[in-house]
Amino acid sequence: MWSIISAAGWPIWPLIFGSVVALAIVFERIWALRKNQLLPGNLVADVCKTLPQFKDRQNIARLESHSALGGLMAAGLAAFYKNEDFEHAMQDKSIGVQNTLEKHLDVLSMIASAAPLMGLLGTVIGMIEIFAVQGSSAQTPEAIAAGIAVALYNTAFGLIVAIPAMVAYRLFKIRISNILDDMGEALKPFEDLLKQHVTNNHKAG
Repeated sequence: MWSIISAAGWPIWPLIFGSVVALAIVFERIWALRKNQLLPGNLVADVCKTLPQFKDRQNIARLESHSALGGLMAAGLAAFYKNEDFEHAMQDKSIGVQNTLEKHLDVLSMIASAAPLMGLLGTVIGMIEIFAVQGSSAQTPEAIAAGIAVALYNTAFGLIVAIPAMVAYRLFKIRISNILDDMGEALKPFEDLLKQHVTNNHKAG
C-alpha cells in the first residue's frame, strides 16, 4: 500500500487528507444526529403540563440547553411570556437548529466534489512525468504501462473518496429533513396550547 501511495506522487496526499476529514465528519454527524437526543420522547408533553413554570427564565434556559427540540420550545416560551409573536420566534430559531444539524456538511460536499478532480490532476501529472522522461530505457512499453497504472491510482483513489462522501452527504441531508419534519409534528400540541392561551388572554382583555 505504501509503495502505491509513494509512487502515485504528491497529488494523492490531499486526497488522503480529504478522506480523513470526510471520515471524521461522517462519524461526528452520526453522533450528533441521534434522534433520541434531538427529539426526546416526552419533552413536549412535560412542558405542556408545566407551562406556568417557564415564566422563570432559568427554566427556559435549562429547556434551551436540553435538546434541539427544547431550544425551539424555549424560543417560543420566551416570546410568549414577553407578549411577542412566539411563532415567528420559533421560525427564527428553527433556522439556527437546521444550521446546527447541517454543521460540516458543506465541507463533506466540497470533498465529494473535489476528490475526483484531485484524482484526475494526479493522473495528468503522472502522465506528463511519464512522457517527459528522456531516454530509450525509460520509454519501453513495460515502463510506460507501469507508469500509466501508477498514474491511474490517483483517479481510482479520488473516486474511492468521492463516492462514499457524496452518498453520506445525501443521506445526512435526508435524515436532517426527516428530523425537522418530525420536530414540526412534535411541536403541534405545544403551539396549539400557546395559541389557546393567547386567544384566552385576548378574550379576557
